Amino acid sequence: MDETIFNVFFREKPAHMMIHLKNSATEMYASSLAKKVDCTYSHVVKILQEMEKSGLVNFEKTGRLKLLSLTKKGEQIAEKIEAIKNLL
Repeated sequence: MDETIFNVFFREKPAHMMIHLKNSATEMYASSLAKKVDCTYSHVVKILQEMEKSGLVNFEKTGRLKLLSLTKKGEQIAEKIEAIKNLL
């Protein structure tokens, strides 16, 4: 798969964040997601807040941490992004 052409169609970090959230076998937090997509924590949180406003992700507070999950709409979009990534 050619990452360059994928990045022409999608902003790299948000697209990879969606795919990682979709495919995560463990609980995902903003800090762990930042490490997975090689991005700063503050940038990830900023993107996640926009995704939350659009109804794509949920934050569930567990103690001091906020657990991330995709909404039904977020799951559908992540599946489409991943399918396009695999086609490229």
